[in-house]
This record gives sequence, structure tokens and C-alpha cells, in this order.
Amino acid sequence: MPEALKPKFVLASASPRRLELLRQIGITPDAVAAADLDETPRPNELPRACAQRLAAAKAAHVATQIAEPALILAADTIVGLGRRILPKAEDRDTAKRCLTMLSGRRHTVVTAIAMVPSAAWPEGRRIERLVETVVTFSRLTPAQIDALLDHGDWSGKAGGYALQGMAAACIRYVGGSPSAVIGLPLFETAQMLRGQPGKWLA
Repeated sequence: MPEALKPKFVLASASPRRLELLRQIGITPDAVAAADLDETPRPNELPRACAQRLAAAKAAHVATQIAEPALILAADTIVGLGRRILPKAEDRDTAKRCLTMLSGRRHTVVTAIAMVPSAAWPEGRRIERLVETVVTFSRLTPAQIDALLDHGDWSGKAGGYALQGMAAACIRYVGGSPSAVIGLPLFETAQMLRGQPGKWLA
């Protein structure tokens, strides 16, 4: 579609990592509008269901606030240990508990993506994807856990670690999409953009 008629692209996330990942594939959002929603998992909610629900809710919430033609992208990343959802680490004690549980074990990182058009762009398509990545930590010594905690890049991260940070030295296996673990699976996001009307990506 002509550039003048192209809808705005809105990232429904305040995550600087998602912004950086989008720029990596040549996409710079016209706006960033984080959805201020309660992200607490529901009782007995499983990781996949939680990620899908939150990504869809974030996209829908931001879409209602935009009166002009726009395409809204939202995502949610959950670290699941079996059926258990690990929290975002907002303090050192939480990060330590997460790293202790993940030590020497395989876990799954689930990232859900929701791409929805605003009401003013009826030609757009609602598309959702779910990407699962298997990650395995080596067995962490108390000294390694302390070093990860001292580094501080666990703050605000699901499961208490950042794949793109110091934890990479302790991760022995990643099966799937590394960018999904960071916050946005780039291949799937690009495919979703290609599925929208107009030329978003080559």
C-alpha cells in the first residue's frame, strides 16, 4: 500500500528488548503504548494459556485506545517449569529462588504474540502465534548463582535470568527461538507482518 496510507505500527510493550528486536529486522514502531494490565496468572493457569491470554489482552487493550488506522503488536513471555509458571524477578530473593529451581534442569519459555488491527483499519488481520523454546541450565554452584545475582540483569525478567546477559555462560542448550526467550520470536513476527495487507516486510 502507498506509504501515506499505511497504518501506524504500534508496539504494545514498554520492553526495550522487544523494541531492539524489532529494529533488528528493520521495523521501527511509530508508537509505543504499553498496556497497564494485571499480569498475575490465574489459579491453576498453565504457561501456554497464560501467555496467550495476556498477549491477546494487551493487544486488545491498546487497540481500543487508538482511533486511527493502526496495527498493534503485543507479546508475553512466560517461563514454565513443568506446569508451574515462574515469576518475573522483581527482587534478589525471587531471582535466587528461580535460578535455584532452574539449576541443572530443562524448562520451557513460552512467548505468545498477538497482532491486531485497530477498528479504523478493518482491512487488517488478527493473527496470533505461540512459540515454545526449550532451555537447559547447567548445574549452578552457589558462587555462580551469586555472580548472576550480583550482575543484576535478572531484574524484571521472567524466571530471573536474561538469555542475552550473563546467564548465557550457564545455559548449555537452547532448542528453538533464542529471540523468543529474549521476548519476541523474530521469524514468527516477520511471518505475521507478511500476512498483513500491504508490504510490511520483503
